[in-house]
Amino acid sequence: MERAEHTAFAYQTVYRYLVELIEAAPMHTEQKLPSLRQLAQRLGVSVSTTKYAYALLEDEGRVEARPKFGYFIKALPGGTLDLGPSNLLDRVFANARQAGVLALSSDAPAMLLSLENPLRMMERELARQYPRSPAPLYLPFGEPELRAALAERYTHSCDRYWQADEVYIGADLHSVLGISLNALDLAGTVALVESPCSWAVLRQLEAAKVRVIELHLDIHGRFDLAALSGLLQQEPVRLAVFSSTVNIPQGGLMPAQDKQQICRWLAERDIWLFENDTYGELCFAPHPARYRDFADPRRLLVFSTFDKVIGSEAPYGYVLCREQGPALQRLFLERGFRLSPTRQRAIAKLFTSKRIDAHLKALRAQLCARMNQLKALLDAHDVWHLQVPQGGASFWLQAKRPVDMHSVFTRLLAQRVVIAPGELFSQQGAWQQHLRLSYTLDWNKDIAQAVQQLAEAIRQSP
Repeated sequence: MERAEHTAFAYQTVYRYLVELIEAAPMHTEQKLPSLRQLAQRLGVSVSTTKYAYALLEDEGRVEARPKFGYFIKALPGGTLDLGPSNLLDRVFANARQAGVLALSSDAPAMLLSLENPLRMMERELARQYPRSPAPLYLPFGEPELRAALAERYTHSCDRYWQADEVYIGADLHSVLGISLNALDLAGTVALVESPCSWAVLRQLEAAKVRVIELHLDIHGRFDLAALSGLLQQEPVRLAVFSSTVNIPQGGLMPAQDKQQICRWLAERDIWLFENDTYGELCFAPHPARYRDFADPRRLLVFSTFDKVIGSEAPYGYVLCREQGPALQRLFLERGFRLSPTRQRAIAKLFTSKRIDAHLKALRAQLCARMNQLKALLDAHDVWHLQVPQGGASFWLQAKRPVDMHSVFTRLLAQRVVIAPGELFSQQGAWQQHLRLSYTLDWNKDIAQAVQQLAEAIRQSP
């Protein structure tokens, strides 16, 4: 393989090489991949580049790292795609990635309209403009231009403002959330989360040994405020994690007055608020209220990622936090992310040029159109309760009668259709009669037939 023309794109070249290697391997047998050093020598790139490419594949579940042995392709089981008694979330994600499978469980809004091509073009243009620009070995908190662009975007008034040095960028959402929980001394404490809750958030809290209290949302996306007040008085809550605008995956929209009251209670008790802004820009209502509009800025952390809006070429996660700067800086320094400065500058250009705003307007329109298209298909079946989401990329469906959603999952898997059962969005086994159904799908496929298969599987479930 020829050496990549621009080192900023080297990891993409290595990634594509490895994908071809994996796809050419036998499906049901385990196979060892080249070591980091072997691959670097073979492709004429740095070891850090090969390490980053492997990390992407590991995040996607295609490879696994074994200490002292190296990287291995994850073997698929023979016969069916079902992974037996393993973790349900792992089964959903492993099967959703297989060729020929229709993933009704997908969670990729940018699948409908991405900015990946403009991002790559901007990156190439920056590489041409500054071919000999001396880049530091690494920028532990992120590229300054991108940090400044995010600070500007999140600033809305003299009271609600951010500075670039209050923004931290990492490899992905998982990493920056883990660092934040440790830096703010929240590991091992008690957290209040909306339920249903993002599986990624639940897993990160579990990894930090945080005890989670789930507060259920009603069909309109609201909490029982009296119950919330009682919980705050009875439990030693140190952290609350809520969606900034539309509740994900439930699809409701908390009224502004509710958010204001909740923030008042959190401030009275000195409770940290982690605002999940991953889908914050994908609310269909104009100018929705966000928790950060009312929260105590001294106990506020906003987290998000670029990939939901831009696409998989922008996997970085980021946090904005005004307090505990030295602790965050120390842990980000220790983690030592090696992220492409050119790619980060290209993302920054999407923001400063306002290209992102035009894209978001078009993406929201696409999401709304696909939501209505899928709603028409769902309305043809009388087996579920359907609430129209106020944004985001999915429906939150409830079966009209008690069903075994595991049985539904297994039945559909045999037909090469993957769903996301509702229990994935609770640590406590809630939402057994629910599922998340995405409308960010490959609409070239027969979605009507897939919905018919889903309805039939629910009807036949014990």
